[in-house]
Amino acid sequence: MTKLDELIAVAHKLRQPGGCPWDAEQTHESLTKYLIEETYELVHAIESGDRDEILEELGDVLYQVIFHSDLAAAGSLGESFDIQDVAELSAKKMMGRHPHVFGTPEEHEKYAAKTGDEVMVNWDAHKQREKPERSSVLDGIPQALPALALADKVLGKAEKIGLLDADAPGPFSVTGEAELGAILLAVVSSGRAAGLDSERALREALRELQVEIRHAEIEEGFDAGVIAVPNED
Repeated sequence: MTKLDELIAVAHKLRQPGGCPWDAEQTHESLTKYLIEETYELVHAIESGDRDEILEELGDVLYQVIFHSDLAAAGSLGESFDIQDVAELSAKKMMGRHPHVFGTPEEHEKYAAKTGDEVMVNWDAHKQREKPERSSVLDGIPQALPALALADKVLGKAEKIGLLDADAPGPFSVTGEAELGAILLAVVSSGRAAGLDSERALREALRELQVEIRHAEIEEGFDAGVIAVPNED
């Protein structure tokens, strides 16, 4: 038995009769907050660069995946699946999106990529073929992302359809993350002083930007003017 098999067995036993009452009571919905919490703890560990902390937090995130898979194996979502099905689907997806590595000789040539940017162009094309029901570049973006992370995603999509020029300078000139962090902190501080919610304000601006993007996908030349720095006048 591998260490991974052992962890899978531990998660399963905890949910069985005679196991842990708390584990047995959990659902996909009740576990969501723990998945989010463990993910943020892993991010913190990565940013700290602490090897032991990263090791521990990777294990906690992995355990969440195993926990949800064990719930699904018991039929919590209708037709059951287990961690092996999760791994199989993930491997299939990664191999399908990397035909320049796992494909036929013809696919190696067709999707040859020498840079990360070239890989991402192919990646987006593979995703579109996998999910033809998606009609907008915005489809699939989780709207529950924190506002800053959501903003980065949405702005990237705006660049993809040409609504924003990826090579153009931004509204503010910044030289590094320390300076950018100070600017963001100042914006939040100004919002607090004015009694405003910075998270909600950014989400509202993003909702307007996403409307602009969807219109631009349909109507060439559409510009709602959302992406701009307000004048002081």
